[in-house]
Amino acid sequence: MVLRTSAVLALAAATASAFAPATQTFVRTPTSVDAFAGGMVGGEGPEPMPFTTAESSANFDPAGFAERAPEWLPWFREAELKHGRAAMLATVGMVVPEFIRIPGEQFSFENIPYVIEAHDKLPDSMIQIFGWISYIEAISIPALANMNEFDRRPGDFSFDPLGLYPESEEGQRKMQLAELKNGRLAMIAIGGMVAGHAVTGNHFPYFI
Repeated sequence: MVLRTSAVLALAAATASAFAPATQTFVRTPTSVDAFAGGMVGGEGPEPMPFTTAESSANFDPAGFAERAPEWLPWFREAELKHGRAAMLATVGMVVPEFIRIPGEQFSFENIPYVIEAHDKLPDSMIQIFGWISYIEAISIPALANMNEFDRRPGDFSFDPLGLYPESEEGQRKMQLAELKNGRLAMIAIGGMVAGHAVTGNHFPYFI
């Protein structure tokens, strides 16, 4: 597992803006309140939605969460972004160690021929990973506590060391939507990768 984390850390800086846009006040206007999901990005569509009664993905909310629990929408989006970001890192971490490993016999191809085996073969590394996850979760509590006051956009931790987050509102919404869609795709992809290895027992791309 540490193989995934270490390989991804080198790539994380290049995608820093995906982890949080620059600090800005998030105020809900009457227009955004009346809009679908409070005006947050993600409902634009118009991707087709097969096997559903909807014609496209525009304002796709079959369970009706946006109408039944509008006060929870910021928390729903926060959770979606967090899982999407973790999934984007996980998909990279499943592929990169197939080709390159960090120094150390315990991380070698001979000791861990299949990346997914790192979870069970590196218990000490797993403890470190869970420790860092717990630390990050703990220091993010104050930011989460302010979300219901609407002075913080869901997912915004003011972390943009490369200054990639656009200044214009149009550019910001475009980047937010790109992150959201890539995160959604990654959540499906990491599930497919794990299932693919479980079924085939092969290396990436897990073909039979």
